[in-house]
Amino acid sequence: MADLKKLAEEIVGLTLLEAQELKTILKDEYGIEPAAGGAVMMAGPAGDAGGAAAEEQTEFDVILKSAGASKINVIKEVRGITGLGLKEAKELVEAGGKAVKEQVSKDEAEEIKGKLEAAGAEVELK
Repeated sequence: MADLKKLAEEIVGLTLLEAQELKTILKDEYGIEPAAGGAVMMAGPAGDAGGAAAEEQTEFDVILKSAGASKINVIKEVRGITGLGLKEAKELVEAGGKAVKEQVSKDEAEEIKGKLEAAGAEVELK
């Protein structure tokens, strides 16, 4: 039990950057992703396509189709949403058809879509 308490204290003490890196390691190496509610869930084996099609989609990709007339405002929003630098955000906006955020919850995807559309962008959820 003492080891678990020590581990919990170490996790709580992580910086935001360290926590993001831990999340990436857990996802890439172990197939573990945080659920929308904050609990950890295991990525199970892939099921049949027919069963998956019947389930409601829970993860969405926010795709920036075009920046519209006010590209600068869209770049600012993309930077705020993704944390990218100016150059990277500008390249993403100019490329068009690229994902701004991938595998996000429906609520988060709708929120991001609203922000980008308010800035003048054309956005699609997949």
